[in-house]
Amino acid sequence: MPTTTIRVARAPDGALTYALPLAPPELPPVTPRALQNAWDTARDSVRQAERRRHHAVLDPIWPDASASRFGPPRLLLFQPAGAEPTRLAIADRDASAWADAIDSAHGLDSLQGMTLCLRLLALVDAMSRLKWLVPMFSFSGGGIQLHPALLAAAATMSLDAGARFDEGGLQRILSRPLPSTPNQPEPNRLPGGRPTA
Repeated sequence: MPTTTIRVARAPDGALTYALPLAPPELPPVTPRALQNAWDTARDSVRQAERRRHHAVLDPIWPDASASRFGPPRLLLFQPAGAEPTRLAIADRDASAWADAIDSAHGLDSLQGMTLCLRLLALVDAMSRLKWLVPMFSFSGGGIQLHPALLAAAATMSLDAGARFDEGGLQRILSRPLPSTPNQPEPNRLPGGRPTA
């Protein structure tokens, strides 16, 4: 992955600002395995924070109660050469928790860490926003199982200027016949990216 310097500043209230010399669409692809590992890391970290918070409610002297935080607010400042800067905030509690987990594991001051974080958040956003993606993931005792094609698309397709995945782009990528996974039935062809079921 290319070397890109990400400058980080901390405000007195703890909020973090990350300055990147590129735009969200310029963030590089990652491997599907790296994105899956980031998903698992964030999921496990959020579960641990929830357990600590639960224990703190039941027992105010729980020793880890102070650790049940969801991460500071984060402002991302994209400053590509010759273009207007773009500001994006990660202030939502859930998004902050996922970003904090990726920061702990990979460092959001690195291009790898920032790319994994933004691709992960864009994937979560797409799964909640685009109802036709529902056949592409399933719920199990271990959490959410992602279809390999969805994971590959999220790992490699470009983000838009708002660090989200474009619905039309996802439809084009996922409109091909998809192989089945052990936990899912063979999906139908998704004409125009929409499920036929």
